[in-house]
Amino acid sequence: MSLSLDPQVAEGLAPILALVGDAKPPPVGDWKARRANGEALLGHLASLRPPVTDVEVAVHPVTAIDGVELEARWYVPSDRDTAAGPTSAVLYLHGGGMILGSIELYDAIVRSYVSATRVPMLAVEYRLAPEYPHPTPVEDCYQGLAWLAGHAGELGVDPARIAVMGDSAGGGLAAGVALIARDRGGPVLAQQILIYPMLDDRSITVDPQIAPYLTWTYDDNITGWDALLGASHDGVEGLEYAAPARAASLAGHAPAIIDVGDLDLLRDEDVAYARRLAADGVPCELHVYPGGPHGFEGFAPLAELSQRAVEARLRIVRAL
Repeated sequence: MSLSLDPQVAEGLAPILALVGDAKPPPVGDWKARRANGEALLGHLASLRPPVTDVEVAVHPVTAIDGVELEARWYVPSDRDTAAGPTSAVLYLHGGGMILGSIELYDAIVRSYVSATRVPMLAVEYRLAPEYPHPTPVEDCYQGLAWLAGHAGELGVDPARIAVMGDSAGGGLAAGVALIARDRGGPVLAQQILIYPMLDDRSITVDPQIAPYLTWTYDDNITGWDALLGASHDGVEGLEYAAPARAASLAGHAPAIIDVGDLDLLRDEDVAYARRLAADGVPCELHVYPGGPHGFEGFAPLAELSQRAVEARLRIVRAL
């Protein structure tokens, strides 16, 4: 039996594909068109989500290593009782292929996670490539983690129960932040939650079995990585923090959960990363969802496949 799209996911994708119509994809390297198209799609998907009314948001400045102030949003349940003692917390990093996205476009997603788990989350407006190539994006995200840990007391957070979480590019950045935290001696992470993470800049060989189902294409992937790393990736300083699959060892990494669909071009690199984590003695839970393309739960949130995937993430967050 050949690979195929989950029927309920296909139903959810249908109106998105109708919006795109016969528009020709932008050529490799055209990050501007991808940013415009991708952010329009993210905005459309966000508008379809039901409002979340039981989460409050405070805005804080996080100072990057070059002195620039980054916006960070601190999401907490409206009924949070700080007198009950410190809680766990999550640093959430948005997706977008390294070249698009924002915390505003992910506002509804983060609110939904906080509402469902009652666990506070911090989202950081990391800077995007190519205007800000590596190491700026991952260093911005690491400063967000350092800020969260450094302000744990006033935020009512237990610094021993902080996780990092992200999807797609954000998942890759989350893994990179976890590696930086390991190598710099902290902050110590309790968990990394990697949602179809973008981990390996070398994933450029087309798999004809999944090519018809790709929502994040090989041309998109090449464009994102080249924007982040330049035309020649080898020799880039700190490459393993941008592309964690390049790390020589994953020993000492935080425990991980990785999920990915089997129709996602990131599938093989994600499975390989999970195997490497296990081989290096790091607890890792891996989910490969049959019939799921990249971002499937965003395109078809009501699909049974999507609900199973989201519930697995929520379970890990609740258990922090």
